[in-house]
Amino acid sequence: MAILVEKTTRVLVQGITGKEGGFHTQRMLEYGTNIVAGVTPYKGGQIFHGVPVFNTVQEAINKVGHVDASVIFVPSKMAASSICEACMAGIKLIVVITEGIPQHDMLKVHYYLRKYNCMMVGPNCPGLATAGQTKIGIIPNNVLEPGIVGLVSRSGTISYEILKLLKDSGLGQTTVVGLGGDPLIGLRFKDLLSMFLQDNQTQAVVMVGEIGGNDEEEASVVVKKLVENNKPVIAFIAGKNAPEGKRMGHAGAIIMGKSGKPEYKIQKLKEAGAIVVDTINTIPKVILQELSKVNTKIGGGE
Repeated sequence: MAILVEKTTRVLVQGITGKEGGFHTQRMLEYGTNIVAGVTPYKGGQIFHGVPVFNTVQEAINKVGHVDASVIFVPSKMAASSICEACMAGIKLIVVITEGIPQHDMLKVHYYLRKYNCMMVGPNCPGLATAGQTKIGIIPNNVLEPGIVGLVSRSGTISYEILKLLKDSGLGQTTVVGLGGDPLIGLRFKDLLSMFLQDNQTQAVVMVGEIGGNDEEEASVVVKKLVENNKPVIAFIAGKNAPEGKRMGHAGAIIMGKSGKPEYKIQKLKEAGAIVVDTINTIPKVILQELSKVNTKIGGGE
């Protein structure tokens, strides 16, 4: 099983003929992603990396049929319109790689997401992947390995390192999702953790948070449910040494008062039963230890 995407997921790429869109379309195809169409205005009729290109999303769907997910590589000034176009065309999962989208534009996007009952990953994110099946976005192919650990992260670069550690340790991954670093994002920790709770293949979850916002604190309720259902949660909070009131890298990584402070996030996660680690290198070892405890408990050893 997996969450959100699988091998049969039909994917459309918006901005397919651009530099970033073209490069990562090729990487996705190499991984086995089922890309059925691409969209770039005024470039319809082309075949790009073997994928037919259309002028609009609706035109693409009319020609190729149902599309499950769209990935956005459109420049920031036009990205919001592209997201809304995908919503209106009935695409239910929209993955937004673009960074720097004006927050005022994102308010309009969230209205469309609610109106058309769509889910969004991002913006300003690396996308998502179900290891061994499909990849939507820019996660490196060589760090993905099918396994038993789900990963949800606010940091793309750190998540790549953790994926490599999970691969090298033999644990592998089920699905990995990069949430994005902007203040107004789509799916959040609590949403993804709830999905992992229902996924039988996912035996443990790694969550990578960072300073700013209160997403980690809000997710603590779901963290508790995961732990109670014998699915260990290993957490890492990035940016613990950042000075208060200063934005660090991501637009959403800013501490305002008590909310967003790393020590408060850590406290809430620990209270919910998560194991909070100080360095990512220890994550595979901690997962193996926690799974051993779970197996002993289930086997009646406690």
